[in-house]
Amino acid sequence: MKQVLSIHRRGEGHWVGDGFPVHSIFSYHGLTTELTPFLLLDHAGPAQFEPSAKPRGVDWHPHRGFETVSIAYEGEVDHEDTAGNRGSIGRGDVQWMTAGAGVLHKEMHGHAYAKRGGRFEMLQLWVNLPADLKMTAPRYQTLLARDIPVVSLPENGGTVRVIAGEFSGASGPAKTFTPIQLLDVQLRAGQRLRLNLHDGYTAAFYLTEGSIKINAADNASETELVIFERAGDEVTIEAVTDANIFVMNGQPIDEPIVGHGPFVMNTQEQIAQAFVDLQHGKFGDIPN
Repeated sequence: MKQVLSIHRRGEGHWVGDGFPVHSIFSYHGLTTELTPFLLLDHAGPAQFEPSAKPRGVDWHPHRGFETVSIAYEGEVDHEDTAGNRGSIGRGDVQWMTAGAGVLHKEMHGHAYAKRGGRFEMLQLWVNLPADLKMTAPRYQTLLARDIPVVSLPENGGTVRVIAGEFSGASGPAKTFTPIQLLDVQLRAGQRLRLNLHDGYTAAFYLTEGSIKINAADNASETELVIFERAGDEVTIEAVTDANIFVMNGQPIDEPIVGHGPFVMNTQEQIAQAFVDLQHGKFGDIPN
């Protein structure tokens, strides 16, 4: 059995651009050993936006050395980057962007959503790349809700959406560079779920809603992060109330992590080079 290592409350809120009211759940400034290959998790919302003629969001900005995974629960976001990729995600969709060697992108509320306004809630997870893949070519995946397998639990106990990895014979559509399991779990009050989180892998839960008991011993509730030990495999969850649980599980990348803002590399020299490359236009040209 994989035991709970620690439980954390989310941090203070802040704005990213004018479209993302964010609480940071964890970042590469701490818990890197416990959470590798995961670098950062932000919870945007839940928030209510009034109608707007001009879409809100965050304008062009750079990334290098990792991947961003955005999971939409409510609202819509349009993506565009300097590698020539475009995509839109709405409720239930996932956007998986590999920054790799470097890319500029922008994330704005969808035009239709901006005009009508409404509820907004998303998660964004940063996934590290190993040293030999830090400078891989940028890549973009739009994972629409209809293409993400949904496993129904026995006795109408809830559902498990398989974004990456495998659960109960269903494989997620995300293409990953290292072994990763990302699950979006909805568990009804009083129901139980047993997960295999792989001996030697890191694992964590983030609760967007509800409260749960873990391994019949530890309690966690809404907006708390649960981190597990690497040793052991199975974890049992019992929903005290209806609960939504984002499950992160991955093979560790035990390499140095040096991060500065939107760049995450292995050395300070590589971070300095990222700034030089950005200044010299090596992250691509912003479209007219």
